[in-house]
Amino acid sequence: MTIESLGAKGDGIAQGARGQHYLPFTLPGEVVETEADESLVGHDFTLVEASPERRDAACPHFGDCGGCDLQHASDDLYHDFKRGLVVRALEREGIEAAVAPLVTCRPRSRRRVTLTAAKAGNRVVLGYNAARTNRVVAIETCPIAHPAIERALPFLRRLSSLLIDRKRPLKLAVTVTGAGLDVAVSDAALLSEKLRQPAVTMALEAGIARLSLGSEIIVKARPPLVDFSGIAVELPPGAFLQAVEGTEDAMADLVMGHLSGGKRVADLFSGCGTFSLRLSRRVAVHAVESDAAALAAQDRAHRAASGLKPLSTERRDLFRRPIPAKEMKGFDGVLFDPPRAGAEGVSRELAASAVKRVAAVSCNPVTLARDLKILLAGGYRLVSVTPLDQFLWSRHVEAVALLERG
Repeated sequence: MTIESLGAKGDGIAQGARGQHYLPFTLPGEVVETEADESLVGHDFTLVEASPERRDAACPHFGDCGGCDLQHASDDLYHDFKRGLVVRALEREGIEAAVAPLVTCRPRSRRRVTLTAAKAGNRVVLGYNAARTNRVVAIETCPIAHPAIERALPFLRRLSSLLIDRKRPLKLAVTVTGAGLDVAVSDAALLSEKLRQPAVTMALEAGIARLSLGSEIIVKARPPLVDFSGIAVELPPGAFLQAVEGTEDAMADLVMGHLSGGKRVADLFSGCGTFSLRLSRRVAVHAVESDAAALAAQDRAHRAASGLKPLSTERRDLFRRPIPAKEMKGFDGVLFDPPRAGAEGVSRELAASAVKRVAAVSCNPVTLARDLKILLAGGYRLVSVTPLDQFLWSRHVEAVALLERG
């Protein structure tokens, strides 16, 4: 078979007798041999003719670990693929837009990862799930992760062996902060006093800033602070944070340039204040979020900082109760940064509002395109669309779309 193109998940697509075959780790123009069966996805293959765009993978776990799909592609091909995900999503909704080049990120820049620990006989393996399975691939290195996370792998394995439950895998959300690593554990064994003290000792000896289990803080040696352009925020345990600091800064620059000229802005799905705190340097902000702990974190950070404009907060489930168009009358601009499901309800209310400027931040080009179509039908026009990378060598891409009325 000859690989004709890359699919949305990064698999090579070849045309076979029964339809399209999807072969991971192949590139357009390559010739492969494979045994076809009833399944058209994910066969082993022999590479007969390689593409000139093929590169050696940066990670020894590539092909087994399911975390990276495209380490074997040249930078140009990889960047075009990611930008193309946004372009094609817009085209499917009939949206004509000039999509900017991809804002790239570097290896070893990802400051937040989620690891899985699982029992394998008498030992515990720590790593990422293999592609399309629940099997955990034990990792010794990770070229996408911040070096501080990679250095902590031996400690994280020991901690996993201590806290793992007999019947289920253990999850560890590991975040690099200004004070050291913040480790949030979930699906652990019942934390008895017999386990608690060794876990505390282990974390302190490893220099961990904070160790938590669910919402319970087991030990906090130092507040795990992150910096949002000079404003320090103490993250709640397991809180959402943009994966790459440089990409977050690039997104914030786009949003700030578009929305900071008015007097009052709404930040919907505001999280811990990634954008709302930055915006409060120039405009009054109303931050809306369903997570009470995240709202409290940004409120504390705002009160501790100086020289900021007013920041009000509101706890609200924006999926069930989007802010009605008539209540947006006092906002010059609105920003939304929803989960992958997008912001359909919010977009419909915005389309019926008189808000002048909108910034849409998204981790899913498909739902972003759907939401933009709603806004365009409501009288907005696209100013720009910028794709950004922060999940290196994966099929996931961020995008920031800026819109204005008229």
